Amino acid sequence: MTDHEAGTGSASEVPAAGRGGAQRSGTRTADAFRAVYGAAPDGLWAAPGRVNLIGEHTDYNDGFVMPLALPHSTVAAASARPDGVLRLHSGGADGGVVELRIEDLRPAAGPSSEVLEAGRGGAQRSGGWAAYPAGIVWAMREAGLPVGGADLHYESTVPTGAGLSSSAALEVVTALALNDLYGLGLAPQRLARLAQHAENAFVGVPCGIMDQTAAACCTEGHALFLDTRDLTQRQVPFDLAGEGLRLLVVDTGVKHELGDGAYAERRAGCERGARALGVRALRDVPYAHLAEALDKLADQPAVRDLVRHIVTENHRVEQVIARLDAGETRAIGPLLTAGHASLRDDFAISCAELDLAVDTAVAAGAVGARMTGGGFGGSAIVLVEEADAEAVTTAVTDAFAAAGFVPPRVFPAVAGAGARRLA
Repeated sequence: MTDHEAGTGSASEVPAAGRGGAQRSGTRTADAFRAVYGAAPDGLWAAPGRVNLIGEHTDYNDGFVMPLALPHSTVAAASARPDGVLRLHSGGADGGVVELRIEDLRPAAGPSSEVLEAGRGGAQRSGGWAAYPAGIVWAMREAGLPVGGADLHYESTVPTGAGLSSSAALEVVTALALNDLYGLGLAPQRLARLAQHAENAFVGVPCGIMDQTAAACCTEGHALFLDTRDLTQRQVPFDLAGEGLRLLVVDTGVKHELGDGAYAERRAGCERGARALGVRALRDVPYAHLAEALDKLADQPAVRDLVRHIVTENHRVEQVIARLDAGETRAIGPLLTAGHASLRDDFAISCAELDLAVDTAVAAGAVGARMTGGGFGGSAIVLVEEADAEAVTTAVTDAFAAAGFVPPRVFPAVAGAGARRLA
């Protein structure tokens, strides 16, 4: 799980929802491709951002997660090239076309990858958004897949740095486009694993598998229950409108950057906890035996707190699944709020804006609320009665103004489709 800053879209744009919005974005993307490269693309593809309903930082601990895809998507227009050249362009990033030779792609040492850009001024290093699609090409070739060059242009309505997984949307849409252009025939789950490997090994962020799987595998009208150890999946019906409920996303406007070491520190701490407890991963610590496990970590308070969050969060995912299966959707609200407290107090990845959004929403009558995504900024999700949505939104907006914070963007999250070809 991560939402590394991918930089391919406008964070200020709120897109049209659903398939129609993606299709219109596809038309704009095709037109932009023609303007950049002078020819029509071979095809158009889309991959969504996501919100995680419950199960935060559990994916790299072999645990349980439950994301759903957003209507917000990254759209790629692409054509194959026979000459081993990879050209990348984004409508939401400065700097023009990034041109690379696929044979030169190598992971760079350090927290973020640098990719070789052959520009008019000679070879120079380009570290930003282009590392993500370049990493996909590298990962596919490293796996022995017959991938050649390509021209790609991207447009995105997934807000960057908002905890909505803009990076995974960029990775997965690139992987799907190359899969089709080169006739690889890879299943969505395999594309997700390749995308995770690209982000781990090429970009340098030690993320889990959740974000890429959500982008590749979610289905419209469902949340995706994923066991990140064996990658088994279950599509769970999630029709809030039919129950008179709404899920709001509160984008705090606080940007986060997961390549700065904080994410890696927490992952390393979880791994230390697993070693100290003699288990393969923290997923293997039973909730019923949590107190005993915490006693063993009394001399490592920071690690103990991380362990407590992971074990209780896995339990909360199981409780949410049970409530949804029983048709008790409103009963998941307190579990969401408890998850936020755990992320704030034990995992220590919240911030003042996220805490204010959650506390204000709950006080204004929300069924439940929590931060979502990697933390250190980004977004919160708020489960509300449909009739209360406007009042809760106003309360959060007013609270941010009173605190002197940047006004938040609040919009509904409707469970959308995963990655797909548009044309």
